[in-house]
Amino acid sequence: MIKLCVGVDTVEGLIDWHRPDLARGRPWTMHTRQTPKRAAELVEGGSLYRVFKGVVLCRQAILAVDTVGEGIHARCQVTLDPEVVRVAPTPRRAFQGWRYLSAAGAPPDLGSGVDGDIPEDLARRLREAGAW
Repeated sequence: MIKLCVGVDTVEGLIDWHRPDLARGRPWTMHTRQTPKRAAELVEGGSLYRVFKGVVLCRQAILAVDTVGEGIHARCQVTLDPEVVRVAPTPRRAFQGWRYLSAAGAPPDLGSGVDGDIPEDLARRLREAGAW
């Protein structure tokens, strides 16, 4: 699953935003309107990939997909692993809501054969210059 990250511009900002909830023992959740029809597939090894300013930068393993509420108030709640895994920066056009992301289309984790020790700001500038 892939979703735009709205309200924060960096992976660090996302982690900082959820830090108080995690400190209180609350699970890391993401809410959306529609429950995925392929929810079982997402829970069995799937991840939520995050797009920051047009670039996929991280992912989190999906632990559960639940529908909460009833009737017109029903919403989807996706429970995520608190470990944020950085991925190879990959450009992605804007879209609304969320989308399924095939394993073949998913960016590789950093540290898995990709130059992952490069600072995020430098990686962004290299991508903008077309050098990466």
